[in-house]
Amino acid sequence: MRTMIDLGSQRGSLYIIDTATAVDCTKDVRFRRSFRSLIECMVPCCSFQLSSNASDIGDSDSTHGSSTPTPTTVTGTFFGYRRGRVRFCVHDNSRAAPLLLLEFTVPTAFLAKEMQHGLLRIALECRGASAPCASLFAVPAWSMYCNGRKVGFAIRRQMTEADAAIFKLIKSISVGTGVLPGAPKTGDGDLLYLRASFERVIGSMDSESFHMIDPVGSTGQQLSIFLLRT
Repeated sequence: MRTMIDLGSQRGSLYIIDTATAVDCTKDVRFRRSFRSLIECMVPCCSFQLSSNASDIGDSDSTHGSSTPTPTTVTGTFFGYRRGRVRFCVHDNSRAAPLLLLEFTVPTAFLAKEMQHGLLRIALECRGASAPCASLFAVPAWSMYCNGRKVGFAIRRQMTEADAAIFKLIKSISVGTGVLPGAPKTGDGDLLYLRASFERVIGSMDSESFHMIDPVGSTGQQLSIFLLRT
């Protein structure tokens, strides 16, 4: 059984409202409810144990440069098999090839459990001594912090044929969550995904961040990812 929830195309194009006006929050409520339902499907499988190390990197917004950064909007996709690892991909839009594809060394169910609390800040940190002028998207490995706690690593990946097949299936989904059937022989379970628009903020050549935008245009930053080279 395949379930897809596309909130970007249910009622025409998705418009960002930046002026004072009356807002119909039905789409926002649908998004939150579908997101919550997806998380509830994933959480029972979670058995991941947190590391005892802690860091306040995920609780700080000071990764930007001193000058005012210029935000742009990109598409971000979290996806992973129920009993596998979660991946995060950044695209220019839902039909474009990945600009960045990362695999997190944490189970999909663990990340979903963290999302239950309503605030998820993922901070990825790397050392810049080896290649200080390289693009952040070219960094091969990151230390990963989730809501201030070190939980593992993030590894940059090249897109595989399997990844391309997944992106092809969901290319028409601009905003939404869903469940796709997994290969029965792998034992990894169903594939779960979350796709949304993200505000990309480039603070400097050593810092970027991505903040999920609600369907009605709000940037409450309840789900944010920070890239920091030190």
